[in-house]
Amino acid sequence: MIDFYYAPTPNGWKVAIMLGECGLEYRTILMRLGQGDQFSPEFLKISPNAKMPAIVDHDTGGDPVSVFESGAILFYLAEKAGRFMPDGPMGRKETLEWLFWQVGNQGPMAGQLSHFVNYAPDGQDYGRKRYAGEYDRNLGVLEQRLAGRDYILGDYSIADMIAFPWAFIAKPLGASLDEFPNVAAWRGRLKERPAVRAAINLHKDEQNRGRDTAQNNDILFNQSAAHLTGGKTD
Repeated sequence: MIDFYYAPTPNGWKVAIMLGECGLEYRTILMRLGQGDQFSPEFLKISPNAKMPAIVDHDTGGDPVSVFESGAILFYLAEKAGRFMPDGPMGRKETLEWLFWQVGNQGPMAGQLSHFVNYAPDGQDYGRKRYAGEYDRNLGVLEQRLAGRDYILGDYSIADMIAFPWAFIAKPLGASLDEFPNVAAWRGRLKERPAVRAAINLHKDEQNRGRDTAQNNDILFNQSAAHLTGGKTD
C-alpha cells in the first residue's frame, strides 16, 4: 500500500497518473493546502520542502520509504513497477533529462504564470508577461521534441506524465496551442487515457472550494522559513 499525499493541482496529477497507469494500490490523503496541512510536523518528516505530492511506500519488504518531489516520485515508481521508463543507460539518461527539464523549467514557469493569472493582486503586469513568455518558450521546447514523435521518449513514459498536466491547462493560463500542433496532438493523445482522466478528476470537487488569493491567505502565499519552523528561524 502507498500513502499518496495529494491535492488536485497539476503537480498532484502527475503522480496520480502514474499510480493509475501502474495499477498500484494506494490510499489518497487529501492535503488542505489553504489550511496549512503541508506545514504539520508529521508531513514535514515526509516532505521537508512542505510541498505535495509525496508518497510513503509501505510495500517494500522492510521499513516504509517516503519520497518527495514529483520527479523523484515518478522515477521511484517507474523503477518499482518496472514500467514507463526506457531500458538501458541511454534510456535512463533521456528520462532524467526530461524529468529535470520539467521540474526545473516547464513546471516552475507555469506555476509562476498560474500565480499571476489566478492569485496575484491586479496590476502585476511585469510578472505575468515574463512568465507567459517563459511558458510559451517551454511549449516551443516541447513542440520541437515532439516533431516526428508521438511521445517525448518515443514510447509513452513518465516523461509524458510529468509534462502533461501543465500543458493540459494552457487555456486557463491564457496560452494557446495553435502554434504548437505537435503539443496539441500529444496533449489530445494523453487526455484520452483512462488513468489520465481519472487523475484529473481525483477530488476535483475540492479544486475551487474557498478560493484562496495572495491577499486572503498568508498560509498559502507569502511564505518564509518561519512557516517551516513555527516562527523560529535561529
